[in-house]
Amino acid sequence: MKIICYSKCSTCKSVLKTMDEKGLKYEVRDIKEENPTKEEIKKWHEATDYDIRRFFNTSGMIYRNENLKDKLDEMSLDEKYEKLATDGMLVKRPILFLDDGQILVGPDVRKYVEAL
Repeated sequence: MKIICYSKCSTCKSVLKTMDEKGLKYEVRDIKEENPTKEEIKKWHEATDYDIRRFFNTSGMIYRNENLKDKLDEMSLDEKYEKLATDGMLVKRPILFLDDGQILVGPDVRKYVEAL
């Protein structure tokens, strides 16, 4: 498994702690240090049945300061990928990549890990 997290995110810390307690093996990528590219975000989105809005960190300061809630409806899908790629803090986390190719985002990661 691979997981994309932010080291200061309480949800990410909690998920990683649970994964450690369950003895799960995983590789971590810090979203702040290695921002996802537009191509990666597009690939991840296309591999899921999530709406692209699910990939936005709606509680983040950038999202709120830029009033993206209102702007997203006017943006093309390509523009949304581009925007997400500008700053890792815009991207919802954690993102979990399972060995079978499945990708889980945000609250779905916690549910999955807790159910193991």
